[in-house]
Amino acid sequence: MLLTNTSEIAGKEIVETLGIVKGSTIRAKHIGKDIASAFRHLVGGELKEYSEMLNEARQIATAKMVEEAEKLGADAVINIRFSTSAVMQGAAEILVYGTAVKVRDKK
Repeated sequence: MLLTNTSEIAGKEIVETLGIVKGSTIRAKHIGKDIASAFRHLVGGELKEYSEMLNEARQIATAKMVEEAEKLGADAVINIRFSTSAVMQGAAEILVYGTAVKVRDKK
């Protein structure tokens, strides 16, 4: 499955647009890691626990989007975008969406 945030894929021709596909997840960190992040917030520095949480959430949401695209018979998803929103303190939703398409090699 080809994934891109552009509207075209080099060397490929879009032959069919199958529609919008999406994936989302809401993730929260363990309370112990949340406390560790709170202390780090006071003294400064990267909140590694939250970086890990968001990276994990992006991977899960992307996998869900790809699964939806595969069900449609897509070869690729173009124009991929990510959106993040806080659901509550320590929890975030990641939404990823794009356009599922069928492609072939350019002649």
